[in-house]
Amino acid sequence: MSQTTPDQPLDADARRTALEVMATLANVKRIAADQILRPAGVPDALVREFLTGRDATTGQALTKRQAGALILEQLARAGTDGPVIRKLVDLATRWDSFHLAAEEFKARAVVQKARELAGVLADSDARERERHEQTERARADRERQDQNNAFRKQSELLLAQFDHAALSTDHHQRGYFLEDLLGRVFTLHGISVVRSFRRNDGGEQIDAAFALDGWHYIVECRWRDKPADGRDLDGLLGQIGRSGNQTMGLFLSINGWSQNVVPLLKQNRDKGIILMDGVDLRTVLAQPFDLKRMIKAKLTALNLDAEPYLPVSSLT
Repeated sequence: MSQTTPDQPLDADARRTALEVMATLANVKRIAADQILRPAGVPDALVREFLTGRDATTGQALTKRQAGALILEQLARAGTDGPVIRKLVDLATRWDSFHLAAEEFKARAVVQKARELAGVLADSDARERERHEQTERARADRERQDQNNAFRKQSELLLAQFDHAALSTDHHQRGYFLEDLLGRVFTLHGISVVRSFRRNDGGEQIDAAFALDGWHYIVECRWRDKPADGRDLDGLLGQIGRSGNQTMGLFLSINGWSQNVVPLLKQNRDKGIILMDGVDLRTVLAQPFDLKRMIKAKLTALNLDAEPYLPVSSLT
């Protein structure tokens, strides 16, 4: 038997070898069915055809070779021949029952051919796996690049809207815009956010809320010409106090806060508020900078250093 060469179709060579396995290794059909066909995954209906099928022209029983060829043909039509062919070849590489064959030397030659082919198939499988992995890596890279591009475009759009709002003289409308913008930024960065809502029978207005790492955060937004002062934080402190134990606050003031705000927060026994200003928000949009990373860094500064405000500049 000739070895497979690079210019020979591997499938055809494997098919011929599989046919020889069915026709040669066991002389008796029933033994071939039990020890070769069924272990290779040939469906029962085709096994019965192998055992009892007859030639449509002569009416004579099909030879093992004829029946085997019909099995491969029907499997090919169903698109299921590949696994069966490989199992037949693999079974032959481990075959040592040469006494079952009508011609032992011919059976040994088939086994030798199967062993040679098994090596070729293994190399082919390895190359195919590598091609598949390369294709999957390329697809994943494209998807990641597409996601990054979409993320960046959305960030650029939000940044343009933020800069446009900075020129607005309608302070009331600008405040509503900030709540909406912040919600869209959080969503873009994969943080589950609850938009503006009321609680306590409508007596309490919450600008926004979000969840991160098992904690809930109530958000207070300010976009006024003057920096926020301690009284502006009193409302957020009260909202946190009326919430569950795993609730903290994020105070966003685009124009920052007065000099007394940070010392007052440090004096507060329940240090549950982190501060964010317009520079922080604009950096998240302009670079873009990972919002989750920024919030976690601010939280670390609060918990370990008792520092309620960590500027994003210390992270970039």
